[in-house]
Amino acid sequence: MGLFDRIAAVLKSNLNSVVTKAEDPEKMLNQTVNDMQEDLVQLRQAVAQAIASEKRIEQQYLQADAQANEWQRRAALAVSKDNDELAREALTRRKSFSESATGLKTQLEQQRKTVATLKTNLTGLEGKISEAKAKKDLLVARARSAKATEQINQTLGKVNTGGSFSTFERMEEKVNELEARSQAVAELATDNLEDQFKVLESGGGVEDELLALKSQLGSQKSLPAAEAPKPDADKAP
Repeated sequence: MGLFDRIAAVLKSNLNSVVTKAEDPEKMLNQTVNDMQEDLVQLRQAVAQAIASEKRIEQQYLQADAQANEWQRRAALAVSKDNDELAREALTRRKSFSESATGLKTQLEQQRKTVATLKTNLTGLEGKISEAKAKKDLLVARARSAKATEQINQTLGKVNTGGSFSTFERMEEKVNELEARSQAVAELATDNLEDQFKVLESGGGVEDELLALKSQLGSQKSLPAAEAPKPDADKAP
């Protein structure tokens, strides 16, 4: 193989590879089934034409055979009437129609074989189309599933799962921190309230004692002035 032949082979191989990759399985399968359907229509037309031709040849054969038999009958009639000249003419006609009938019979047998072959091919093509349709549906379903899986994988490949989950982790830490702060504030408020009630329950302490002492001393100072003994009127100064 020469240099240019090798280059041409490489280019052809690359081109076929590009075409193969560019093929859409669903479109190609639908197109193939459509082509087979068109072949089926043409084959049916061919079968119909072959059957019509068979019927026409059969009719011609029957007519030629009937004419041959009729001229045979006439020749016999002429012989019975001692008319040899008319009998010869009748036999000549009979021979012509008999030869024609023989040829038509051969054509008819051949045409019947052709029709039988076409019918067999038609049945086979119908079976292949049915099988092709079923297989096409299966392959189309698989192709669609493969495309969907490919798109999902491509989408997953574009997603930064590590970064996304790290964000969730950071946000979880912040939520935990907020919850802890809220709980601490609640605990501080509760402690302050408890202290206030403890103060109330423990009394005033020194201040209360001071107020009580002042109250007591005030009572003692006011008591002598009010209860001082009166002088005895009966006694002289």
